[in-house]
Amino acid sequence: MIDRIRLHNFKCFQEQSFACAPITLLSGLNGMGKSSVIQSLLLLRQSYMQGILDKEGLLLNGDLVRLGTAKDVLCENAQQDIIAFEIEDSLGKGHWNFKYDRDSDILERGESEVSSRMFQSSLFTNKFHYLQAERTGPRPFFEMSDFIVRQQKQLGTRGEFAAHFLSLFGSVDIPNSKLSHQNAVSLSLRHQTEAWLSEVSPGTRIHVDSNASMDIAGLSYSFETGRQVSNKFRSTNVGFGLTYTLPIILALLSAVPNSLVAIENPEAHLHPRGQSRLGELISRAACNGVQVIFETHSDHVLNGLRLAVHHEQVNPADVALHFFCAAAADEGSRTLIVSPSIDSDGRIDQWPDGFFDEWDKSLEALITPRKG
Repeated sequence: MIDRIRLHNFKCFQEQSFACAPITLLSGLNGMGKSSVIQSLLLLRQSYMQGILDKEGLLLNGDLVRLGTAKDVLCENAQQDIIAFEIEDSLGKGHWNFKYDRDSDILERGESEVSSRMFQSSLFTNKFHYLQAERTGPRPFFEMSDFIVRQQKQLGTRGEFAAHFLSLFGSVDIPNSKLSHQNAVSLSLRHQTEAWLSEVSPGTRIHVDSNASMDIAGLSYSFETGRQVSNKFRSTNVGFGLTYTLPIILALLSAVPNSLVAIENPEAHLHPRGQSRLGELISRAACNGVQVIFETHSDHVLNGLRLAVHHEQVNPADVALHFFCAAAADEGSRTLIVSPSIDSDGRIDQWPDGFFDEWDKSLEALITPRKG
């Protein structure tokens, strides 16, 4: 498990360290660096997977993330032409220095110090899932990849292989029975996924029709009401949120112990109850051996996490909250990081301005009598 991330001269961060936990929630204003924290991990992973991290350096454009050239990622307040990442993991510690070359998209590796066990961590193995904010929505058909899905057990960064993943592993029991939904027919990945998706749209049933000769898969849904089951509907003819949320649920349910799951905006296209229940699933996964680092703007997802703590499903010590806001003009940095704590009742010790408080501000304005 990653315990700490340190960024030096990377994008908006001249020098910043982040404590991590089984559940690490990144929130805050747009453009303040939340995605940059996740991108630092993705850069290290994609460079390692391409075989260049060890000797050549950092690959800025790859399968996981595309950031341009060195001039796009060097902090504008940098005092030296070095970008550095440091990861403290339960298996070891890695410190990487990379030399700045303005127009290059591969940053030459400088003097670095990396524990040999570091590369056994989930960040550098197949015990990893990353789902970006712009995921694959409803389509007439979906991609298939035997290498990515069957061999690497990946869903794709956009969740584009979710249908193929479900067709291959849907009958396999989920690795952690503690994530089991009470209404699921069995522990199989398909039944568990259907039960959790039913929190988004009641009675959801999933159907995948694969065409291996064309490397495409069709995805459709039916809906059970009592003893009645509807006809199958193409994914393009049902709620957008079902298909958008499917890969997130699959990633969490299929993650084996000591996995790392990184998610951007899991709440997208979900109604409030669905967001809250997704927060609960994230929490249950994280307290059962899966580290989840995610970025969210949803107070409902946060409240799902707080409820999981309140119901003693999650230890508050296993939660790290980081709020990204604008620093004061005289602080020499664009971004200020505030890290509230959560207690055993699910209460949060500080609520900086902008930290999931818009509802309270709007309600206060509505109950205040109008002048005149």
